[in-house]
Amino acid sequence: MRIISGKNKGKRINVPKKLPIRPTTDQSKEAIFNIIQNRYNFESIKVLDLYAGSGNISYEFSSRGVDHITSIDNNHKCVNFIKSISNDLNLNINVKKTDVFKFLKTNTLSYDIIFCDPPYDYSIGNYTEIQNLIFNNNTLNIDGIFILEHSKKIKLNSIDNFKESREYGGCSFSFFYL
Repeated sequence: MRIISGKNKGKRINVPKKLPIRPTTDQSKEAIFNIIQNRYNFESIKVLDLYAGSGNISYEFSSRGVDHITSIDNNHKCVNFIKSISNDLNLNINVKKTDVFKFLKTNTLSYDIIFCDPPYDYSIGNYTEIQNLIFNNNTLNIDGIFILEHSKKIKLNSIDNFKESREYGGCSFSFFYL
């Protein structure tokens, strides 16, 4: 895994095999960032990374200049790894160990970009619940975008606020906004 752009461009991050994760591939990550970099000034936005895993997406946002990043994961090994890399690279990432659904039900802040990479075995009901919590609780700012990574076998175009989906390799990214 590597950071593609920004102040830490080219930095390789070796993820321990013991982490229960499936990192977003560099190719997919680059494609997603190509889409969103033209839409936002990264130095003035807030990002929420749900199911942060290795922290791959958070590191990329931070390297590109985002100062307000919140990473959520329920696994203590993942949380500790993100904190360690964040400290080593002097990245400003606020990492919280909590369940995503619990976080979304109690969160009072709003974000410009929400990236979510839940387990691939989630049902349409799980994806719908995440989307409902984000939009019903005003977790996403008016001009914000919610990006949901999922198996390309799953189609989420029936969920409210769905706008488009892009496929890269074995995964899909669905985009939601108002």
